[in-house]
Amino acid sequence: MINPDYIIYTDGACLGNPGEGGWATIIINNKLKTKKKIFGSELSTTNNRMELTAVIKSLSSIPNGSKVNIFTDSKYVINGIESWIINWKKNNWRGSNKKEVKNKELWILLDQATENFQIKWNWVKGHSGNKYNDEVDQLARTEAIKLQKF
Repeated sequence: MINPDYIIYTDGACLGNPGEGGWATIIINNKLKTKKKIFGSELSTTNNRMELTAVIKSLSSIPNGSKVNIFTDSKYVINGIESWIINWKKNNWRGSNKKEVKNKELWILLDQATENFQIKWNWVKGHSGNKYNDEVDQLARTEAIKLQKF
């Protein structure tokens, strides 16, 4: 995608797995050159759930029909949405092990959300000095830390 309407960076974090979790996203409006951060947390969750939540929340924050470049350091999200989901849907949301797909409800939400956009998925190596990936990582971790009991 040469000129996306939005560039989105997402990340999820979890202190323990399961444990306190946080998610964060940076949404860059490529036309207006503005940047918006959204983030949140859940008490008892997993890292993969937070990764999925970050993407779902980001897509619900931009207009339908937008062209979007999404950057994530989660191969779970990238592989799931670009490859695995095809067979999951064919097999009534069952994996190759014949068991129900983990985080099925979030995958269904993400699948429905992606229908409204033109998306280019991009994997970025975590903790590698990418400015926006590092920023969402810190935001997600901060959200998770806020939930820790002292």
